[in-house]
Amino acid sequence: MPYLLWHYLRDSARRYPSRPAVAWRGSVLTYRELDEQSDQIARFFISKGIGPGARVGLYLPKSHRSVVAMLGILKAGAAYVPTDPSAPSRRVAYILGDCAVSALVTTSEKLTELTASMPGLASLKSVLLAGDVHDPSVQSGANVHHWRDLQHLEMHVPASAEAIETDPAYLLYTSGSTGNPKGVILTHRNALTFVEWGAETFAIGSDDRLSNHAPLHFDLSVFDVYVALRCGACVVIVPDQVALFPVELARWINVERITVWYSVPSALIRLLLHGSLERFEYETLRIVLFAGEVFPVKYLREVMARLSRTEFFNLYGPTETNVCTFYKVPRPLPPEVADLSIGKACENTEVFAIDDGGGRVMAGEIGELYVRGPSVMPGYWGLAERSQDALVMNALQPAFQERAYRTGDIVRLEHDENYSFIGRRDHMVKSRGYRIELGEIEQVLFQHDQVKEAVVIAVPDDEIGSRLKAVVAPNADCEVLVADLQAFCSTRLPRYMVPETFVFLSELPKTSTGKTDRQALSKSLNPTAPEVPRT
Repeated sequence: MPYLLWHYLRDSARRYPSRPAVAWRGSVLTYRELDEQSDQIARFFISKGIGPGARVGLYLPKSHRSVVAMLGILKAGAAYVPTDPSAPSRRVAYILGDCAVSALVTTSEKLTELTASMPGLASLKSVLLAGDVHDPSVQSGANVHHWRDLQHLEMHVPASAEAIETDPAYLLYTSGSTGNPKGVILTHRNALTFVEWGAETFAIGSDDRLSNHAPLHFDLSVFDVYVALRCGACVVIVPDQVALFPVELARWINVERITVWYSVPSALIRLLLHGSLERFEYETLRIVLFAGEVFPVKYLREVMARLSRTEFFNLYGPTETNVCTFYKVPRPLPPEVADLSIGKACENTEVFAIDDGGGRVMAGEIGELYVRGPSVMPGYWGLAERSQDALVMNALQPAFQERAYRTGDIVRLEHDENYSFIGRRDHMVKSRGYRIELGEIEQVLFQHDQVKEAVVIAVPDDEIGSRLKAVVAPNADCEVLVADLQAFCSTRLPRYMVPETFVFLSELPKTSTGKTDRQALSKSLNPTAPEVPRT
């Protein structure tokens, strides 16, 4: 019975030793090769005294070696900490220092960048260089080894260490309201609960080819990698050079014969607007999954029309819970649907909404969403008080102590028992005495034919509380007038919710995970504003 994530690899390597496990830029690792190479990584770390309870950082571009390293670290009993390879070295240094990593997997180039920002680098037990080119100048001050050295390890070193399902498997750092990222601890049990649900719900088989579009420091990648390993399928890593160009990405999906695609909606919108999807039939693409942000229905309809034989699912869940609800998008999507449901709870997970009075909401009512179950994180790394604020006692269970995760998301329980996402608790503002959810205004702006992207920012004002400023990216070659947008909003929103000012940009800034960077927008438009939590 698998109770550690790497057990999926062990079992699939026994059943499908010659089948492709990981594909990247034309190269393929079979299950036997992936198992053997990750054994080498595990032996290396175990020989350096790195095992259960330790953290190992990953600071390297995404590739097949990233997956090998992740699995090797897990086999050693340690937890891996993936970082954004495009992030400033100071931010990466903060993350690695915050969780006190014992070792690091990186490249010569990245190590050189990191050296100036991380004085403690020399005290690490080991630094493993995964690149193809080795620069001898990085040897000083650290116990540096190269990937090619692994083949000379003594075989008597064990290839795995004892661990249990409640041990941390990986830490994912997300933006924090204090300005410093916070580490979400995810255990083997957390991840296995999610993976088992995903494999069963979407009937993943050994013939499937799952895309990996999300970066490895983003929780969407957990589905791509581990659901594939669980089922003996192949995870096909999208090269960074391909992901940047929608035309190339549209071709890549077809050439690689992807059967299951998973990404943020922004990636699908770029494919729709700039990828010329009509060039391909996508005969193998049976499922499209999306998560991480709201998918404007006007774009979803068009994508579904282009991919007429594909099933679409909206997955919802913060990093702290993995995916906790899902919704199968109906075909045809009814014309009256303006906002997409986030659906019902995944198996082995319960979600419920609590109103302002502390009671459970009934059909048609609005409240804050809570999640309980084995997929919920045990807490944030080194932030006991913050963990207690997020993991609260379940008021609906008075007989014994049980913790539930407070998402901060405002939802409505519909009469069909599906939940609809209304917005963020921390995006709720007051203007002229009215409570306003900024996401509701954004959804209206998205309905305008000439609006590609939209974000609404609340600018503090002593007189009325907040003034509303909309940041809009129009469709290409479109000239949108402020008067038109205000008139459009006025027919759909009360007067106090119509933005007073509009700012036009060709593109809205994005985070490394592909979401709209609200924090950057808020700072650029209102430099004195406090940090805005990213969702």
